[in-house]
Amino acid sequence: MHIPQLLQQRFVDALKDLTDDPDAFASMIRSTTDPNHGDYQCNSAMPLCKALKQPSREVAETLVSRLKVDDLCETPTVAGPGFINLKLRDEFLTEQLRAMLGDARCGVAKTQQGGSIVIDFSSPNVAKPMHVGHIRSTVIGDALARTLKFLGYQTITDNHLGDWGTQFGIIIYGYRHFGDPQVVNQNPVPELSKLYRHVNQLIEYRKALASKPKTIEAIETATNDLAAAESSLASLPAKEQKKAKKNIASQQRRIAGLRDELQSLDGKIQAVESDAALMADAQKHSDIDTAVLQETAKLHRGDPENLALWEQFLPFCKDEINRIYDRLDIQFDHTLGESFYHPMLGPIVEKLETMGLASQSDGATCVFLDGFDAPMIVRKQDGAFLYATTDLATLEYRLKTFQPAEIVYVVDSRQSEHFEKLFAVADAVGTGDVKLVHVNFGTVLGEDGKPMKTRSGSLIGLESLLDDAVDRAKQVVCNPDRLENFDPPMDESEQEAIAEIVGIGAIKFADLGHHRTSDYRFNLDKMVALDGNTSAYVQYSYARIQKILERAEKAESDVIDMVESHGIQLTHPAERNLALMLLKFEEALVAVHKDYAPNMLVDYLLETAKVYSKFNESCHVLRAESPTIQATRLMLVALCGRILGVGLNLLGVGVVQRM
Repeated sequence: MHIPQLLQQRFVDALKDLTDDPDAFASMIRSTTDPNHGDYQCNSAMPLCKALKQPSREVAETLVSRLKVDDLCETPTVAGPGFINLKLRDEFLTEQLRAMLGDARCGVAKTQQGGSIVIDFSSPNVAKPMHVGHIRSTVIGDALARTLKFLGYQTITDNHLGDWGTQFGIIIYGYRHFGDPQVVNQNPVPELSKLYRHVNQLIEYRKALASKPKTIEAIETATNDLAAAESSLASLPAKEQKKAKKNIASQQRRIAGLRDELQSLDGKIQAVESDAALMADAQKHSDIDTAVLQETAKLHRGDPENLALWEQFLPFCKDEINRIYDRLDIQFDHTLGESFYHPMLGPIVEKLETMGLASQSDGATCVFLDGFDAPMIVRKQDGAFLYATTDLATLEYRLKTFQPAEIVYVVDSRQSEHFEKLFAVADAVGTGDVKLVHVNFGTVLGEDGKPMKTRSGSLIGLESLLDDAVDRAKQVVCNPDRLENFDPPMDESEQEAIAEIVGIGAIKFADLGHHRTSDYRFNLDKMVALDGNTSAYVQYSYARIQKILERAEKAESDVIDMVESHGIQLTHPAERNLALMLLKFEEALVAVHKDYAPNMLVDYLLETAKVYSKFNESCHVLRAESPTIQATRLMLVALCGRILGVGLNLLGVGVVQRM
């Protein structure tokens, strides 16, 4: 049940003779911030009064006189300059609650819109361990896929794996120069990861050596510029000083960033030069960066030896990331990596050339686009293809194979310009009515407000992050004081299972709780807390609900029988507040799709858990004053448990029966 949409249609009927665009004005329905003013409020009278040339309050009263909502609401009232306040009838609330009871969909209607939605998310490079940078795309994409599927859309999830790039050149080089075939065969996953890290560290060392002088020079130049700007500030006219101060602040931030970069470079250099074995390898393999690129190029040209190694290593690399996905409870309909599209890249470039969209520039094949300073390069001078070429081939394949109505790319904000170019080229090639969406997102930061990395400057491994979260969750949820209260006692296996669900849920929920475009600071202690805006708080509410139903010795089917026998009666404000909150579930899910923002569902679940807590404090269930009141309260408890459980599942977060 989406109550605003229901009310909106009633307002459309009331507005038909007053405006040529009744839908626009009827959509101005919001939940009230103060329950004393009702449950919903329509604010269309104020903008409509300009077109009608009437006082806004008079317009509001006209709308109320034409509005037919007697079956839904008590008599509407007009407040202030023309706010139309609407309070739902208790009879309407109880009727909807009764319909929700026993409904696996919690009263949420399935969309009637046709066409499938392809959701492209996660997309790690499979030859190296997943790190903290992969968490956002993975959990946001999974939550969107789950929610859209629940809403009734035909969703197709595709993990566009990086299984063909430089990372395999790194592993092949590492295997040839540092690997022991027998050791790798015996324990391939950790050994390949070790080889990748070793070669990558040597490459980063070479890059750091090359970058350090340029960074030092940039710091010196920026520092001199800052000093000059500061010394001339006092001599500037007052009108120009404000702008000059902003420039000074910008220069200060740039210098701070360059110093951080220099510190990172020094860390990479020191890590190698302080280790005799690493330093020996660095000196022996001084051309390692170019050598790795050559191994990658050989692979792409179909070199038999490199291709054989790629085919040997790829399954082990996939097993490694699939193990992480299993732990995160994330599945994909398709995992079509870059290698799958490699044979299609040449024909894509030829198609662009034939259509007159691509041309040569300095030996490279480029698509020049209006509104962009730089072209989209689809083939380099040496004949190598780029990510843009692969994305165009992927798009063409998806259009032909899945025939979607919409394709959603869950990729971080740094790739915004790439997707703007991709969509522009796609439009020029022709994609029909397919909607292309870049669901961008911000960065996971450490508590210092900087991108979350280890001391050596590398991104923190995702598995170690999950382990830390589970360990911290066990300390909080399964501490000795809490364990004393459980009957029957909680054995070690149950503790570990609960810690796994709560810990991993904490990371997902905290990430999804921020609007996807925002950066956020990673703080495990806050994430696993039992109070505050955490998944543990919602999971604990769910567990408390299961305990009440257990004490009442009532399954949901029993509650249905009680409601049928004794009816429903809302006798306390806390009952009504919870009832209204439960009926807003569909609103939250629709809002997730509207802005591709899972935080809307997170906010709803947190608010529902808080409203339930107040209900639990005010309305005793087992000692209710009458069978009707007890039936009503058990119904609210059962429905709240169902909605919290379903809502958390749509975010990819599990629940436990007790905690």
